[in-house]
Amino acid sequence: MITVYGIPNCDTVKRARAWLDAHHMDYRFHDYKKAGVPVPEMQRWLSELGWEKLLNRAGTTWRKLDEASKAAVVDAASAAALMQAQPSVIKRPVVLWADGRLTVGFSDELFGAQR
Repeated sequence: MITVYGIPNCDTVKRARAWLDAHHMDYRFHDYKKAGVPVPEMQRWLSELGWEKLLNRAGTTWRKLDEASKAAVVDAASAAALMQAQPSVIKRPVVLWADGRLTVGFSDELFGAQR
């Protein structure tokens, strides 16, 4: 089963879910703003994808942080702490594909390559 992690009102997550629906691919959706991100999942994401790829520095949540909070994110541990406290700062969607691969973000090409 595919698991899509994200926030339901995010446009990129909406496009990703629409793509999966259009291609008749079953998935479950995990709203990490409401349910959080389980620590073991976060550790796997950090290990496989890297904290730099997961941290959304272009988003509203990051831009609203004070400079000290931004400056404190210097490694995987500090990024994980911020992402656990403010899940909206995680790039979206993070997808755990049925075969165990992880991806972050959405494009037709990225999702098409996972089929």
